[in-house]
Amino acid sequence: MASLVMTLTVLCGAACARKDWIDQTLVTVDVTGMWEGNIHSTTGPGGGGLALTLEQKGAKVVGTSTLLATGGQNNGAVEGTVSGDTLRFRDMRGAFTGELQVNGDDMTGPGTLQNWGSVTISLHRR
Repeated sequence: MASLVMTLTVLCGAACARKDWIDQTLVTVDVTGMWEGNIHSTTGPGGGGLALTLEQKGAKVVGTSTLLATGGQNNGAVEGTVSGDTLRFRDMRGAFTGELQVNGDDMTGPGTLQNWGSVTISLHRR
């Protein structure tokens, strides 16, 4: 009887485990390539272009960015991760971040940009 109770306890505990843990480790998209698009401020005036060149190995992503909104002068390294179909990245200087939903050759989502605050990012793979 004790072993039956122990088995049921273990099975119930496993059933109560978060089901989305596999989604957090599963990589379903490849973001390698050159991406170009726009950044639009969600809190005021502001907008411009963004270009990312990304290389993905497993879930890890590294690359470079060019904020065309600043005349291409704000270039830097970026790093991030892919989880499921979502790319989360940050500029190594702390200039901006993004959490983009990838759909084929397009990705969009929210981000932050230094001096602008919240932004919406829309990119297309060239």
